[in-house]
Amino acid sequence: MSGAHGDAHRELRELLGAYALGHLGPAERDRVRAHLDGCPECRAELAGIAPLAARLAAVDPDALDATPTPPPDLGARVLARIAEEERRVVPLRRAVVRRRVLAAAAVAGVAAAGGAVGWALRPVSDPVPLEPVAVQAVDPGVEASAQLVPHTWGVEVKLTGTGFAAGEVYRVAVTDDAGREVPAGEFLGVGPQQMRCNLNSSVLRDDAVGFEVVDADGEVVVRSRF
Repeated sequence: MSGAHGDAHRELRELLGAYALGHLGPAERDRVRAHLDGCPECRAELAGIAPLAARLAAVDPDALDATPTPPPDLGARVLARIAEEERRVVPLRRAVVRRRVLAAAAVAGVAAAGGAVGWALRPVSDPVPLEPVAVQAVDPGVEASAQLVPHTWGVEVKLTGTGFAAGEVYRVAVTDDAGREVPAGEFLGVGPQQMRCNLNSSVLRDDAVGFEVVDADGEVVVRSRF
C-alpha cells in the first residue's frame, strides 16, 4: 500500500499497541476506532495484541533482577544418579560413566537455573473472589452474564453468553470513572453455543464503572454498570 492512504494506514497501525494499552488521547482513540471499523487486517492484529498487553502489565519488574536458585535437592539427585550408574556398569567402565554423568549433571544444572529464572518471572497474583456484576443485553437475541477479577495491573472481565452472531467480531471496552473507554479485547461470536472468554483492561477495579460489548457495526449489544 502506497501514497497518502498507505501512509495513513501505516500510521494508524503503529498506534494499535498504544490503543490496546489505553494510552491514546480521545482524538487518536477515535481515529483508530474509526479505522478498525473498516480494516479487518488491523482488527485481526489488535485481537492478537490485546492479550499480550495484559500480560506485559502483569510482569513484576522487581523479579527481573532476582537471582535464580536451583532446587535444593539437585545435588543429592545428581549423586544418587552417579551411584546408580556405577552399580550397573563393570569396573573398567566406571571412569567413562562418571565423566558422562557429570557432564549430564552440568547440563541439568544449567537447565534448572533457566527454569528458576522462568519461575521467578511468572506473573503471580493472590487468589481473589469473583465479583458478579449486573449485565444488560441490548440485543434481544443475546443472553450474557459477567464476573470481575481485580488485579494489580487492571481488571479482568469474565464474560459468559449465548446468541453472539457466529463469526462476527465483537469489541469490549471498560469505562473508567472519568468516562474514558479502555479496550479490553475482542472475541468471535459462536452463535447459539455458550461462549466463555476472559477480557483484560488496564483500568483498575476502583476506577472501573462499567463495560460495553459492541458489534462490527459499532452497535452496543451488551452493557454493564458496576
